[in-house]
Amino acid sequence: MRRRTLDILFSAGGVALAALLVVLGVVMTSNADFSKNYVRDQLSQQNITFKAADELTDEEKARPCIVENAGKALTTGKQAECYANDFIGLHLESTADGLTYAGIGVPQGEARTKLAAAKAAGDTALATELQTQLTDLTSKRETLFKGETLRGLLLTSFGFSVLGEKAAQAAIVAYIGAGLLALLALFGFIHAFVTPRSKGFAVAVPDTVEEVERMARV
Repeated sequence: MRRRTLDILFSAGGVALAALLVVLGVVMTSNADFSKNYVRDQLSQQNITFKAADELTDEEKARPCIVENAGKALTTGKQAECYANDFIGLHLESTADGLTYAGIGVPQGEARTKLAAAKAAGDTALATELQTQLTDLTSKRETLFKGETLRGLLLTSFGFSVLGEKAAQAAIVAYIGAGLLALLALFGFIHAFVTPRSKGFAVAVPDTVEEVERMARV
């Protein structure tokens, strides 16, 4: 095969791959923009604002991202992660001594059982005390449910924003790859047109004088 033909084939293949990478980059950029805009729009609709700096408790001030975002509206995935883990998570830990919504269901069920037994036994004083405990547990469980639900939704938004960031990074890599391939293809075309038409690629070299003479006769 002639060297010029080989150069042209490889260069044309490089151009095709570069075009494919550009298309991939455009798709990834579109996905990244969609993710960013979607997360911003959804979080903005929640109308959540971080507490002002002068209103933060000592525990909240110990969380760097809470201090950094003090007084700001929550509109980004990173802010959603901060609010979910460092603000909501912090307050949920102190709501029921570290118990979760599922975990507090156990003492709540036990309180109901004891209350029913106290009422059946006619122990009014104990029933009143148990009713107070049950009311407190129920209130805390409702708070945990709301807090954990909001925290989960915010972390989902954060995860979606991370996917968008990864798509943006992939787009950059695709564009760089496309640029390098296009440059190599250009050099390939230049080399093809400066190479003599008669020059071959991987042409067999004769080993003996007889073979040289035979090839010359041909």
